[in-house]
Amino acid sequence: MKATKASVGRAVDQPKAGMRFYLFHGPDDAQSRALGQRLVDALAASRFLITGTSIKSDPAVLADEAGAMNLFGGTRVVWVEPAGDEIVAGVEALLEANAAESPVVAIAGALRKTSGLLKLAEASPNALAFAAYAPEGADAERMVIDVGRRFGLKIAPPLAVRIADSCGNDQAIVAQELQKFALYVDASPQSPKELDHGAIDAVGAEVAEADGAQLVDLALSGAVEEVADELARLPHGAEAIPVVRALQRRLLLLAPARARIERGDTPDAVMTSLGRSLFWKDKSLVAALLRRWDSAGLATVAERASRLEKDLLYTPAPDQEALGEELIAIARAARTRR
Repeated sequence: MKATKASVGRAVDQPKAGMRFYLFHGPDDAQSRALGQRLVDALAASRFLITGTSIKSDPAVLADEAGAMNLFGGTRVVWVEPAGDEIVAGVEALLEANAAESPVVAIAGALRKTSGLLKLAEASPNALAFAAYAPEGADAERMVIDVGRRFGLKIAPPLAVRIADSCGNDQAIVAQELQKFALYVDASPQSPKELDHGAIDAVGAEVAEADGAQLVDLALSGAVEEVADELARLPHGAEAIPVVRALQRRLLLLAPARARIERGDTPDAVMTSLGRSLFWKDKSLVAALLRRWDSAGLATVAERASRLEKDLLYTPAPDQEALGEELIAIARAARTRR
């Protein structure tokens, strides 16, 4: 069945028994992943990851995994990303199976209206399909408030607008920012706190990131010497967090695009789809980075960036030294990926 903006929240927060397959597609991958995670949270489940390529080579594996008992107890969700029409046979087997212990979530990105996977999900009463588009205006404001509530933050509408604007209405970046704010003000769903402009001024991403973006791109390009030179030019006491934020933004652009290439899309098609999300002067750089880095490498960098952010916020380690070590390490890793 086809879900709407009004119904999809309830569908993942209060999942119906018997719903076997959730297809989240559309250009806003961050929103799709967030909806999938809400389902995982609602079921108090763990995620079991499987690739679309594995399902293509063995369609029965999807129904087998969905029907298997969790060896460690508890509920699990079978998570497929990236997903496309290559998993149609697997989903058909899943929907035709006698029983399923675990629901399946597929993150598909943009699908054509003629997609066999989309038609299958929309036609089945035991499947749900939702197209995710980047929110704008009042929708973006509500998105920030809703995401904040899950972290225990009470966010007034004017503040929500400020956060949405600073994050480009990107739900993944919004979630990262709000998680950081929740840590900063010691908020949790059990102990909600009001978010104010002071917290955003203290640790928010609303700072000039031009130098940070340049550093990040040099590191991801493998320019070890140039990174070292730029780090040496940073003023003493310069904030490291904005540079980490710039790195996370770049990774959030690269990772879904690289996943599409590994799924079979041509690099030209992927670059075309990025379209307006890129400045014209960044297009050649992004194309080069997509050739240099694979999904596994980008995931490793993202994990290290997240760990670095927490270290910078909550340990006494010198910010610039920690940042410099990480950027040099990234640049050296990138150099081996020529």
